[in-house]
Amino acid sequence: MGVQFSAADMWVLVLTLLVWAGVGVYSAKRGGAGGGHTIEQYLLGGRKMTPLPVAFSLLGGVISAISVLGNSTEIYFFGTQLATSLIGFIPGTLIVLYLILPLFYNLKIVSLNEYLELRFRSRPLRLVCTCTLLLNMCVYMGVCLYAPALALTTVTPISTHTAMTIMSVVCTFYFTIGGVKAVVYTDVLQTLLMFGGVLAVVVLCCIDLGGVAEVWHRAEQGQRLEFFNMDTSLFVRHTFWSTFTFGIFYMVNYVGLSQHIHQRFSSVTPLRTAQRLGWFFLVGMWILWIIFFLAGLVAYATYQLCDPLSAGLIHKPDQILPYLVADKLSGVPGLVGLFVAAVYGGVLRSGNAAACLVWEDFLKQRHYFKNLSEQRATNVVKLLSTLSGVCALCVGLMVGRLGNIFQVVNSLIATSGGPWMGVFLAGIFMPWTNAKGAVIGFGLSFAASAWLVIGQFMEGGGAPQMLPLSTRACNISTEIIINSSIDSAINATYEYTEAAATTLSVLSTSSTSLPDPDTTPSPYDLSYCYVGIFGSLLTMVVAGVVSLCTGATPPSEVSGGVVDPTCEKMYRWAWGVISGHKGSRSKKVTGEEEAVTVTRVDAL
Repeated sequence: MGVQFSAADMWVLVLTLLVWAGVGVYSAKRGGAGGGHTIEQYLLGGRKMTPLPVAFSLLGGVISAISVLGNSTEIYFFGTQLATSLIGFIPGTLIVLYLILPLFYNLKIVSLNEYLELRFRSRPLRLVCTCTLLLNMCVYMGVCLYAPALALTTVTPISTHTAMTIMSVVCTFYFTIGGVKAVVYTDVLQTLLMFGGVLAVVVLCCIDLGGVAEVWHRAEQGQRLEFFNMDTSLFVRHTFWSTFTFGIFYMVNYVGLSQHIHQRFSSVTPLRTAQRLGWFFLVGMWILWIIFFLAGLVAYATYQLCDPLSAGLIHKPDQILPYLVADKLSGVPGLVGLFVAAVYGGVLRSGNAAACLVWEDFLKQRHYFKNLSEQRATNVVKLLSTLSGVCALCVGLMVGRLGNIFQVVNSLIATSGGPWMGVFLAGIFMPWTNAKGAVIGFGLSFAASAWLVIGQFMEGGGAPQMLPLSTRACNISTEIIINSSIDSAINATYEYTEAAATTLSVLSTSSTSLPDPDTTPSPYDLSYCYVGIFGSLLTMVVAGVVSLCTGATPPSEVSGGVVDPTCEKMYRWAWGVISGHKGSRSKKVTGEEEAVTVTRVDAL
């Protein structure tokens, strides 16, 4: 496929990388990494950034190569049921914008895990959760590096390792020297590029196929269209209920409790502006994901009778969209390069956030770092940003062996992200929980989630069952001619049509066969869509029960805006009823609460 990447394509890709690097230099020169030499300027843009670029950056903070390649691959091989996760985005957005965001925004915290220390008064819990979040970020950034490298190696002779190294260097450079402003401004360019690049592929391929109606017809013939599979089984990979649940978890975990998204929300003022940006984000997510889903349908309609994976023309499912672009659209100068640049958009956006966590949660309070000047402290954070890029590269070199991008990244992140999310939700909505309950709940939930996901990878549980694929119309003579003489190509083609086609048909049939309905599913067969929410609920249940057994947290210790206001009022009422039967003095409790509130406000 390397012969299909022209000089024009290479120029498009190189110029795009240079622009991103230039944005980092510009942001660094313009007032010292974003308008000043302070940590707040570097990490939060001084909390005075313009809403419009932040709005696009919110989209770019979540949309990445995982979405571009992963979503289209899911639709191609498994059908459209995943699209109903967009419905789950709606209640997830409501939870984020009106329950979680106001609490964090008003506390004016920089690191999300700072909240845990305010709420539970436990620094060890904060540090454990920070390590968990850093693990999540490393996995996410590693996959974000691997995915576009996979696209580039599909259309060029460049190796995966080389492609990842180049991108790691460029992205680490711009977010290290430019801070959060560089990340936000490049997010704007990258988001527009992803939208334009993938949309161009969808439109041109639809025209070539005869229109959207023909694409839809072919998808229906191939059993790709499914939206309301109401099966309530937890072991069916994609149903309406599993994808709806996944949509809620995705929004709360990836957006409401995401460090780099929190930094973007905190970079604008007032709160109402941040909430409006959240609704813009929801609409943008719908538009972009629908385009990615359509790209998967277009790819299937194109290769309905000759699947490149079954025919051996690609080696990984996630290469299907890059292969489509190189195979069908290489005649348009620069378009392949534009698509690869679009896939590269969004790599390592979390690097600045990872540096923020390490600084705020581990180094800031140390004696040596506490006495550093703002300029030297900012340089330390820049060094941490560079190290996060190196870690991402190391992880990216390992993830390619695990399976489809979309399921791999969501399963791995859910392993630690679910329990971590449960600790936050318990702190916000369950005022009686204490540090002991949170620690035990997190520990048990993390162990259970890790056992479940590792078991799935090792035992093959929950392995995706591909929908039917066909190789009836395949003609590989063109591919063979590239690597051998014309005579040997003729012989090889003859052998293919008589023998290889039969073998490939058998392989295709076996890979898409459904499991025996009489087989009792094991825990490892649980749909990956439920892993994250399972971890969250287990954490909350255990934390709540343990807290009641070891001594519920009194209302005086959850004042100052560290729990949801409605939940706090209800808890005060319940506490008053129970304590009233015991003859407690409510006035004394009220005075203590006011003192704690004043102390917290002064501390903030």
